[in-house]
Amino acid sequence: MSGLYLTCFSIMALAIAATTVQACSRILWNSNKLAVVVSRTMDWPTSTEPILTLLPRGLQHDGGKVGPQVLVKENPAKWTSKYGSLVTTVYGIGTADGFNEKGLGVHMLFLTATDFGERDETKPAVHAGLWGQYLLDNAANVKEAIELQEAIQIVMVEAKGRMATVHLAIEDASGDSAILEFIDGKLVVHHGRQFRIMTNDPTYDQQIELLDKLDFSNPSSETPLPGNVKPTDRFQRASYYAALLPEPKNEREAVAGVLAIARNVSVPFGAPYKGFGIYNTEYRTVMNLTNLRYFFELTTSPNVIWAELSKFDLNPGAPVKVLDPDNIDLSGDVSSHFQTLPQAPF
Repeated sequence: MSGLYLTCFSIMALAIAATTVQACSRILWNSNKLAVVVSRTMDWPTSTEPILTLLPRGLQHDGGKVGPQVLVKENPAKWTSKYGSLVTTVYGIGTADGFNEKGLGVHMLFLTATDFGERDETKPAVHAGLWGQYLLDNAANVKEAIELQEAIQIVMVEAKGRMATVHLAIEDASGDSAILEFIDGKLVVHHGRQFRIMTNDPTYDQQIELLDKLDFSNPSSETPLPGNVKPTDRFQRASYYAALLPEPKNEREAVAGVLAIARNVSVPFGAPYKGFGIYNTEYRTVMNLTNLRYFFELTTSPNVIWAELSKFDLNPGAPVKVLDPDNIDLSGDVSSHFQTLPQAPF
């Protein structure tokens, strides 16, 4: 069973109140010989207003601001980005998903148990919506990202009436991986290539315990699999299928492999999610961290689009560029369709 630890679909979310739960999944494929690829689903009851955003180096950020609003008055983190990145934003206030030019990827997912703890004003504050972006701007790999956590404090933020009770999945072009969670005010890190699958609740250590109780040693079409949309079912299903992926012959097969699993654990339109209502999968992404390509699939559109980081200017002073993926006419490589934005969204 231990050999079956496949990356769990990352659950992302600017979340709702603590009594409700959200869905999302992340799947990392770091064991093939071709490329490190990772997919995620974004599951949410309404649009998260995703915008594909190219952020060059040299941008100044304030971890205490939500748009023009000052969230943290005392000792907000302020930084200038060392690395350029290509991300999907959430509500225009932060980064839900993306990677940087060094091949570090991040995925924000919902976790009910999240507790960032009491404010410690001796540490610079970064609100949860910018947690992932802070790491992309300042770290070249997973090890550096984990080390950065010691110098800052993540603080809660609210958007659209929902609290960002989130955890992060991160990985890099070497195949290294980590799950970052704040439980009872303390950072819990699961660091290692074996942590490939991620969903939402319960906490990651509990997810692993549940997975260990299943026997996937003789996989077949008769192997019983949890089939509903709750996080534990998606975690186990993604782990099973990720362990069976055939070695890809090219990038197309590698991307298709993780995307197929992402689709398998997506939440269909109209599926009930606990007591809160409906959490349709809004979009799916795939990152090729070896070749720095970002694939995006809006579930209400039949087209998969992608962008290549090498086609953008990442030098300081270069423009921020954006693309609204909600366009039925978009298909294939859309790098040339990005439009200049007068200033960074955050």
